[in-house]
Amino acid sequence: MPSHHKLNELQKIQDLLEDKIIRLRTAKAIETSAAVIFQLDKQIQEAERERDKVTQEIAQLNKQKYTSKTSNSTNIKTILILAANPKNTSRLRLEEEIREIDEGLRRANKREQFKLEMKLAVRQRDFYRAILDTQPQIIHFCGHGAGEDGILLEDETGMTAFVEAETLASLFKLFAKKGVECVVLNACYSEVQAEAISQHINYVVGMNQAIGDKAAINFAVAFYDALAAGEDVEFAFELGCSQLVGLKENQTPVLKIKDGENQ
Repeated sequence: MPSHHKLNELQKIQDLLEDKIIRLRTAKAIETSAAVIFQLDKQIQEAERERDKVTQEIAQLNKQKYTSKTSNSTNIKTILILAANPKNTSRLRLEEEIREIDEGLRRANKREQFKLEMKLAVRQRDFYRAILDTQPQIIHFCGHGAGEDGILLEDETGMTAFVEAETLASLFKLFAKKGVECVVLNACYSEVQAEAISQHINYVVGMNQAIGDKAAINFAVAFYDALAAGEDVEFAFELGCSQLVGLKENQTPVLKIKDGENQ
């Protein structure tokens, strides 16, 4: 019997035993025959032993339930999506990318192990604030990249603000100590930034050239589908690349592994 069904049954039995004890005590209080009182005492003691046994079982099940809940909550991984599409840049299908990732996580068989957070129209200070607020293990940036010039965030007016590789590396050096395990830069020409970040983060995905909207979405959806199915980052990366073969863009994503081989 599943634990929650068993718990409900035990609580019903506990209630019945409590009612029985009350009835027996009431009967004893008005009884005058010593022999009957003696028998009622025996029945009360037996009912109390049964009740105490059931109470202990309920306590044990509740403890197991709490332990399981606590264990699951500590294993939840937060995915933080940071998106930017400044006014003076070409329009990207970022909303579709985010929606597709979200839908994939919701249908996954290990969906309870992942939590999705997002921040749109990201400025440089929003970048680190969102990480501080959500404490993610995986960070996904979707937007524009410009090679050596960096990734493109927004300034106070919604226009382009470049964030170079050195700045990102210094930022992720700090957040590596806070549990960030993987960074995905789903932006054109972001390999330079990925290489710099991988000095501190275990797994970093970047793009070695321009990547089309459809390819970026296909890669992201397959990547997170695999993670939410319980696969590791390297498998998720390969699955993501496999979805770009028909688009002739399967060589565009690159995986940088800290202190290891690059793919």
